[in-house]
Amino acid sequence: MTITVTSVNVNGIRAATRVRSAENPGFLAWLESTNADIVCMQEVRATPAQTADALAPALVDNGGCWHLCMQEAAAKGRAGVGILSRQAPLAVRTGIDVEEFARAGRYIEADFAVDGKLTGASEGDVLTVASLYLPSGEVDTPRQDEKYRFMEGFSAFLQQRATLVAAGSAPQTVVCGDWNIAHREEDLKNFKANTTKSGFLPAEREWMTSIFGPQGLGVDASGIPTGWTDAQRYLLPEERGPYSWWSYRGKAFDNDAGWRIDYQAITAGLVDRLVEARVERADAYELRWSDHAPVTVTYQ
Repeated sequence: MTITVTSVNVNGIRAATRVRSAENPGFLAWLESTNADIVCMQEVRATPAQTADALAPALVDNGGCWHLCMQEAAAKGRAGVGILSRQAPLAVRTGIDVEEFARAGRYIEADFAVDGKLTGASEGDVLTVASLYLPSGEVDTPRQDEKYRFMEGFSAFLQQRATLVAAGSAPQTVVCGDWNIAHREEDLKNFKANTTKSGFLPAEREWMTSIFGPQGLGVDASGIPTGWTDAQRYLLPEERGPYSWWSYRGKAFDNDAGWRIDYQAITAGLVDRLVEARVERADAYELRWSDHAPVTVTYQ
C-alpha cells in the first residue's frame, strides 16, 4: 500500500474555496478529486471556525471524509497552517520550540498510524507529517530579520528531530510546506535577476544546503548525511523546476516563470519509500485557486 501527501499554500482558505466559475470550482473540488491521504495547508489566513466553515462540506463532522487540525496566527489574517487527513491524527503539536514563534501559525505536525500502509510498517508504527510556512522576508527590512531568526530556530529544531529519528526515538517525519526559498538555480526560472531578492539570497541558499546538502539529496559535500532529503529533488535530481509558485503579475504563469519554493523534506528512513513526486499545475491561469500549485509525493 502507499501513502500520498500533498503540500499546498492555499493563499487564504476562504478565497481558495470560492467558486470562480463552472470551470474553476476551487479548492473543495480539488479536495474531492485528490488521491492524497494527507493535505498540508499553508497561509490559511483564517480562524479555526472560519476554516471549518470554508471546508464544511469536506469535513467528517458534516459527512465528509477529512479531519482538520490547524494553528492560526496570533496576527489576524496572516499565516496559519493546517493539516487535512483521511484518518484522525494520533497526536498534534505546534511550534518549533522558539517562544517568538509559538503562536505565529507557522508550524503544525501530526502523528498518523501507518501499519499496513507503508512497506515494512507493522502495527503501532507511526509517521509524523508537518505543515510549515516559513516567513517570506524582504531585503533590508525587519521582515528579513524575522525570517533569519525563524531559520535559525528551525534549523536547531530540524537537527534535533533528525537525531531523534536516527536514534529510533521519534517517528520518520515529512515536513511539507512553503519554505519561501529557492535552493538551487534549477529551482527558479529567472535566477540571475533574483540573486539580491529575498527567497534566493546567498545566505538563504546556504541555509538550505545545510539542511539538504548541495544537491538536495540528503548528504553534504563530503558525503556525510544531513538528516533531511528534498523528496522532489531526490526523484528529479537534474530537472529544472518543476515550479510551484508564480507571481500574479505579468505573464509569469503563462511563461512558466516560476519558483520551486514548496518542498517535502523527509528523514532518512523515507528516502527508499519514495515512489513519485509531481506538481499539480493548473492547465490555465484562469483555473488557479491559489498562486501556488499542490506538490504531491507518494510513499510506499
